Amino acid sequence: MSDKILETMGKFSAAEEFFQYLEVPFEQSVVHVNRLHILKRFNQYISHDGVSGADDIALKASYKAHLAKAYQDFVKSDAATEKVFKVFQEKDGQKVVGVDSLRASLDARRGV
Repeated sequence: MSDKILETMGKFSAAEEFFQYLEVPFEQSVVHVNRLHILKRFNQYISHDGVSGADDIALKASYKAHLAKAYQDFVKSDAATEKVFKVFQEKDGQKVVGVDSLRASLDARRGV
């Protein structure tokens, strides 16, 4: 896995930066409403990818495909239906998932 790509993405502070870096076209209105959900789904997809040891070109292509797929999930559906975050999975809706979990999981993938 490329430390360079993960290091670069680890510095991003906005969802749009992922889309621009991976060259995935997007509608701002979809990302604006679903940014955390899209990034969480993206993280889920890359966690189950199995592309370890790939070169930078293959890894970036894989990440691009996974981000595009995560984005399409929310073009066709919504956060309540997709239930990416645990708060939507809980019957009473009282559990909270921290936003920092995305950054922590990316750090874990880098081995930080």
